[in-house]
Amino acid sequence: MTDLTPDHVSADTLLLVPDVTLTPDGPQEGYGVVVAHGTFVGVGPAERLARTHSQLTPVRLPGHVLMPGFVDAHHHLTQSFGTALAFGEPSEIFRRVWVPLEAALDEESAFVATKLAALESLRGGFTTVADAGTRASVDVDVVASAAREAGIRCVLGLVCNDADDEGDAAGAVLAKAEKHLARYDGDALIHPSLAVSVPEAATPGTLRDTARLAAAAQAVVQIHVNEHLVGVERSLVRFGLRPLEYLHHVGALGPQLVAAHATLLTPAEVGLLADTGAAVSYNPVASAWKGNAVAPATTLAARGIRFGLGTDGTRGDAFRLVEAAEFAQRLTYGLATGDSSCGAGWTWLEHGAAGGADALGLGTRTGRIAEGAAADFLLVDVTGPEMHPSWDLPWELVRRGNRDQITAVFVAGRLRLWRGWPPDWDGPALVRRAAELGPEVVRRASVVRAHPTSEAARTRAAAPGPPGGAPVRGVPRVAADAPGFRSAAR
Repeated sequence: MTDLTPDHVSADTLLLVPDVTLTPDGPQEGYGVVVAHGTFVGVGPAERLARTHSQLTPVRLPGHVLMPGFVDAHHHLTQSFGTALAFGEPSEIFRRVWVPLEAALDEESAFVATKLAALESLRGGFTTVADAGTRASVDVDVVASAAREAGIRCVLGLVCNDADDEGDAAGAVLAKAEKHLARYDGDALIHPSLAVSVPEAATPGTLRDTARLAAAAQAVVQIHVNEHLVGVERSLVRFGLRPLEYLHHVGALGPQLVAAHATLLTPAEVGLLADTGAAVSYNPVASAWKGNAVAPATTLAARGIRFGLGTDGTRGDAFRLVEAAEFAQRLTYGLATGDSSCGAGWTWLEHGAAGGADALGLGTRTGRIAEGAAADFLLVDVTGPEMHPSWDLPWELVRRGNRDQITAVFVAGRLRLWRGWPPDWDGPALVRRAAELGPEVVRRASVVRAHPTSEAARTRAAAPGPPGGAPVRGVPRVAADAPGFRSAAR
């Protein structure tokens, strides 16, 4: 079919026949899928499905691969207005950038920021995102409503900090946690989870209790762990233990934990992850952008440690994420050991979808093209020059795939995006509203940046001054005087 339109794939029940279907057993030619009630009710040879479901007219999709939607195992949906504020910054920026930014959000701006991030994620091929909890002083249901309206599946974190000035008392935190876990029971798209910013942000009792509550609810606890050198050192000074070791010491390490980043792992800590069944979100783009180390993902895979791939809100582009995941491993570990495969293409596709779903507690729900799984999938056009001639589709998708090839995005069996835009709500209008609200929020936030804008940096580099053109203290005046920013030295 060369004149494919959204109308062809918008029915509640569909028999889709692409050229290739990417199943857990690998690429399958001549396969089809039957979608009904938001799930895959049939996956197999197209001829057999056509006989079994003779009431359905097959929708043939020449030149397309039908593959699982990607899973973003670590995101911050309400931070979308400030993504570019992190460019060029030193690694640990949450207190200078993200805390004030989210504190400046009201209900409308939190909703728009979330929906904007969800739209970007859908455009990039993600059908599920894990939100690690917002510090915005709004009901977390604002985030849930925006994600639901956008049509993306969301593992929604509730921040359970109680060990700093911003946190509630332990009893209040746990009461809110229990309510949150019950609030979305049965929701088609929202899956509740708990979150702690970093281990020292919660008391030992709350770390243990959130782990217990999440495990009982078959949910996860999302915690930033072993991300920055300064964070590891702070934990050593305060507790005499590294962050992951500390979580184990207080009884919070287990299958319910999603350790975000985990870039600085000792061999002993890798052993702790393997022994306790904890999962990791490997965030390679965040490592590159913020100057962190790179999580040893190939080692995690070899040890059988569960892990997914996360953006950390950097950019909602799944094909570039899986490429970065492989590329970062090759540069940091593969070249040093002569590992020319570095997991091969299939490893990164697997952990970008099914592995991420498993890490988030949704392994039986999504991430796979299989009977009984949620119909969260992509139709990817492979007729362009990127995929011809084709020799090894998984590798080609990892290294040469791009989001411009995504014809359609489905979540829970429903068409959510067609050639980059939603067919049933006004995406461009949302982008325009975000362009209005974003600058207002940043101006209110008083974000502290240590790095100038690109143009200011170029000007500084061309001018005489200290080595490298860097000022002795603070930020260049052109950046410090910009609305919404103040010097880190103030």
